[in-house]
Amino acid sequence: MPTTTPDLSSLPDKHGHFGPYGGRFVPETLMTALLELEREYASARQDPSFRSELAYLLHDFVGRPTPLYFAERLTSKLGGAKIYLKREDLLHTGAHKINNAIGQILLARRMGKRRIIAETGAGQHGVATATVAARFGFECCIYMGAVDMERQALNVARMRFLGAKVVGVTAGQATLKEAINEAMRDWVTNVRDTHYILGSALGAHPYPMIVRDFHRVIGDEARQQILQREERLPDHLIACVGGGSNAIGLFYAFLKDEGVRMTGVEAGGGGIIRGQHAARFQGGKLGVLQGTKTWLLADNDGQIELTHSVSAGLDYAAIGPEHSFLRDAGRVDYSYATDEEALSAFHVLSCTEGIIPALESAHAIAEVIKVAPTMELDQIIIANLSGRGDKDVHQVMELESLKS
Repeated sequence: MPTTTPDLSSLPDKHGHFGPYGGRFVPETLMTALLELEREYASARQDPSFRSELAYLLHDFVGRPTPLYFAERLTSKLGGAKIYLKREDLLHTGAHKINNAIGQILLARRMGKRRIIAETGAGQHGVATATVAARFGFECCIYMGAVDMERQALNVARMRFLGAKVVGVTAGQATLKEAINEAMRDWVTNVRDTHYILGSALGAHPYPMIVRDFHRVIGDEARQQILQREERLPDHLIACVGGGSNAIGLFYAFLKDEGVRMTGVEAGGGGIIRGQHAARFQGGKLGVLQGTKTWLLADNDGQIELTHSVSAGLDYAAIGPEHSFLRDAGRVDYSYATDEEALSAFHVLSCTEGIIPALESAHAIAEVIKVAPTMELDQIIIANLSGRGDKDVHQVMELESLKS
């Protein structure tokens, strides 16, 4: 497998491809909306007033920059590399998702679309979308799998308090994939006045590019902060990967730094057994799902397989196309953490640093727990703490009561 650094200037190409991945695989009804979004984003990113308003909102409304926190007690406990946490959990709404939501609602306003729809798994993207819709006075409808609504009841309540309509989806597994299906059906029907704020770095072009660009602030900040603190770059970056928005947000600023290793952590669920995990690079294959060509979990007939993760935000059958490209290029490694490992990491970080992580972020911490002790004392890890665990406390309590 080649190990050359990707040519970032050409990613994606004008058709939205990252090598063999990406593109647009959508009904003809949506092509006009996607082309309009692509044109509007190309214009907005060159518009000083757009950039200025986005910077203002990220600072005063969202709460950027987030700290790069030295986890001193966790570092001492593991006995290896110095561990820093990029504290996206401290953002307004409790996760990195609002970086993208605030950017996309500005695009919606530029296009004159005042109805917003979104999908959500763990609920953090739904809360972020409901939040920005309330901030701008837009109508908002969030699609969420019925299973996820039950295990993320707190976030359902938050979305409704913010004025959003939350629509439960009972088809299939009733999780994230089905929520995206319903959001896309809505968009096809209401494309003239509705903007779909897609929540991760997947879907049809230009979404993977737009979501990456709105989240790259994570890595841009982390790079500047670690240079100020340590006067050098980190040795290893670690982030959980569902669709891949928080991971590509951290990784993107470091892709040309060949001395910086990067690891994305997928959901190992109950183990790498068919239907029991969501680790796409563990037995997955190339295919098309919900608008993009990428690596996904499917059977020999091309039917999407069942997935499982204790974390609703990682419980998805496909990964963002840029991640598939970076894996092929050998630039980013992809591992997985099981439910058991993530739950253990949830407790370790809570008790060691006084920080309760989201179960999604706990997958990244599980990888830190594995690799930090194998590294030298003067080496540096940055882990993206993509969200806080308030939303998961009840679920963890229920899981532990079942064990006792």
